[in-house]
Amino acid sequence: MALFFQVLASGSKGNATLVCSERTRILVDAGLSARELCARLDRTPVKPNELNGIIISHEHQDHVRGCGTLSRRCGCPVYLSSGTLENLPSQVGTLPHRQVFQSGNGFTIGDLSVHPFAISHDAGEPAGFIIEHDGCRLGVCTDLGIATELVKARLAGCHGLVLEANHDMRLLIDGPYPWQLKQRIRSRHGHLSNEDSFALLEHLHHVHLRAVVLAHLSEVNNNPRLVAQSILDLQASERWCRVSFQIGQQNAVADGIELTG
Repeated sequence: MALFFQVLASGSKGNATLVCSERTRILVDAGLSARELCARLDRTPVKPNELNGIIISHEHQDHVRGCGTLSRRCGCPVYLSSGTLENLPSQVGTLPHRQVFQSGNGFTIGDLSVHPFAISHDAGEPAGFIIEHDGCRLGVCTDLGIATELVKARLAGCHGLVLEANHDMRLLIDGPYPWQLKQRIRSRHGHLSNEDSFALLEHLHHVHLRAVVLAHLSEVNNNPRLVAQSILDLQASERWCRVSFQIGQQNAVADGIELTG
């Protein structure tokens, strides 16, 4: 195993991704209840008490709901920015094993190298992550209002990506949300549309990209069929024929993906 990852949940009601090397096992976000996270981990090669850490991208409930309870239950540290720590909802409770990181400064968990980078989202100090092991790079970036030049630079050269495709613009504009919320989602601090997500993918393509998971689909403002059609449109081009795609689901654990350098 070089670098293994598996999306446990993806959507507006909760997000979590398992990332593993042979020796180290971490979660990126823990946005389900601890009980549900443990149930989903039971469908993976990793048991909850084998976790070596939980990395938090930002403080919204759909990314932190179970992190406190799971951390205390399993005795594993929670890694988060100071801005995220300051804005955590009270329901998270105490984090006796917390580790504070700063975007731009890498750190290690076991034999995994983690490189947090700043993203544009309406949170205290949100981050995306590059996770590296044995020559493999995985990028996880699920909540960003805009793909900044920094985001493009950090995600360049990844072998695997977990990337937001939150909403279809037409469904959002015609949908039931109040106009103020629609404006927030469309803003540079909101969420990435399907169109912008696939434009970013086109920018990030390189010959060693092997796997992409489209993540954080809105249940109200998106439709997996639209994302699947965009994937098919990409795969009509020969340069995408060696890249496997998944669409992250809210209520199901995705198949695991193993990356090799």
